[in-house]
Amino acid sequence: MTVILLRHGRSTSNTAHTLAGRSEGVDLDALGHEQAQAVVTRIGELPVRAIVRSPLLRCERTVEPLAAALGLVPVVEERIIEVDYGSWTGRTIGELVKEPLWKVVQQQPSAAVFPGGEGLAQVQARAVAAVREHDRRLADEHGGDALWVACTHGDVIKAVLADALGTHLDTFQRITADPASMSVVRYTDTRPFVLHVNHTGSGLTAALSAKPAAAPETDAVVGGSTD
Repeated sequence: MTVILLRHGRSTSNTAHTLAGRSEGVDLDALGHEQAQAVVTRIGELPVRAIVRSPLLRCERTVEPLAAALGLVPVVEERIIEVDYGSWTGRTIGELVKEPLWKVVQQQPSAAVFPGGEGLAQVQARAVAAVREHDRRLADEHGGDALWVACTHGDVIKAVLADALGTHLDTFQRITADPASMSVVRYTDTRPFVLHVNHTGSGLTAALSAKPAAAPETDAVVGGSTD
């Protein structure tokens, strides 16, 4: 089973340099809508069997073109929603970097709990559980061999990737997940294989065959490209 972890396209909050969190009504900006359309071409002929998304608007908008092209109805999954940043929600990054907690978030994220919100360790636990659960469900539905998309948020993707890489959550700030990027994880009975991180190129077909192959017996190569 292989999951494409798709971050939503660039949002109005991204360009305003604010922490959107779970604020309602945060939509994609003009570039974000273009990125959402481009996802269809980037995935190309890959046989995506299902789309699972965060309930927030920016993820809904990001998968709309892909869902229409594939004739799929996205499943809304609450456990891959954005981090609950509590009282940090809506504030500018410029303000937040002055907070003492900012250093904790950057240097020891496993200990970071947002005031009035949740901790990053909680985020990782819920998101990894959701991804692995959907992976098992789709394996049962498709005979153990299927490709699917999970559209979610940057910190959520980084937390899932840290788990898949077998690294501590405190290293997750070393991982990048740009808007509209795709990171690919293949789960097996023994361990996950990370096939791509932060892919922003024109297509995934160079990284994935039309039919996901059996997991290799040696460690998979972590690759990726940036804008």
